Amino acid sequence: MRKLLNTLYVTTQGSHLSCDGDTIRIEIEGELKLRIPVHTLDGVVCFGRVYCTPPMLELCAEHNVSLSYLTEHGRFRARLQGPVSGNVLLRREQYRRADDGDQSALIARAMVGAKIANARTVLQRSARDHAMPDSADALRKAADYLANVLRRFTDSTPLDILRGWEGEAAHAYFSAFAHMVVSQREDFPFHERNRRPPLDNMNALLSFLYTLLVHDVVSGLETVGLDPAVGFLHSGRPGRPSLALDMMEEFRPMLADRVALSLINRQQIRGSGFMRSETGAVMMDDKTRKEVIVTYQKRKAEEIYHPFLEERFAVGLLPYAQALLLARHLRGALDAYPAFVWK
Repeated sequence: MRKLLNTLYVTTQGSHLSCDGDTIRIEIEGELKLRIPVHTLDGVVCFGRVYCTPPMLELCAEHNVSLSYLTEHGRFRARLQGPVSGNVLLRREQYRRADDGDQSALIARAMVGAKIANARTVLQRSARDHAMPDSADALRKAADYLANVLRRFTDSTPLDILRGWEGEAAHAYFSAFAHMVVSQREDFPFHERNRRPPLDNMNALLSFLYTLLVHDVVSGLETVGLDPAVGFLHSGRPGRPSLALDMMEEFRPMLADRVALSLINRQQIRGSGFMRSETGAVMMDDKTRKEVIVTYQKRKAEEIYHPFLEERFAVGLLPYAQALLLARHLRGALDAYPAFVWK
């Protein structure tokens, strides 16, 4: 369990939540692990098999503490809350900002800047740790290119220009991506990003990991009461989680891309675990898919340092932390949205 930005995250399976007066009690196998006054909380997030007593639910409702239920792996299932108060105001502000190009650009600049900075960090780490001399040189050149893109950013960069720079940086990043593969290069060649459907093993792997990641970000946004469908960088379309696609940009390089490269370079998956359908789409078999999911969940359990919050917590809580920070910005508690930059 973890308290983060006035939200309690309960991840231990079998945890039992009850109340004692105005205090929430958390017990595991009959042993008291934590007591926390309800007035210090804005929300409680339960992952998987976490049991809450009816009096505890009533206590949360009385104090306007939201209670969210997610699967063990972080997929949003339901949210319980007392009489509607803050969420409608939060979403109205989200919609107002999304309809204002200048306001959207302020938030989108932070997200895109973090994405490019994090992609640059991935390139630099790969050049230092794994690559052959020729590959290391290509990776450093790509990292320098991304640094030059970041230098163009100003507080007045409009949204359309920002989207163009994001695409330019993504092209440079993926042009060097193959140099980060140091094992099984014949089975996992990479020339360009393709999807719908993915046409090679690497793109199939990346698309699957991005799908897992977007589910986690949607859950984080739903948990704090934001609308995942209304974004600032990606335009709104029916059925498209635009805000989740916005926010996941921050995490793609250091979470999804690094997991993909680790799976290949450590030979945890093989080219034989992928198959091509009659339409040309490449898919993973069940064994490979399971290995990818297990490795992704292990990565989420690792700890990472958050430079804005100045504390360490599990990687899997990053989407929830960033969703909380975005909500605080929209409510006016933060002057700007502090996107996550990996150090």
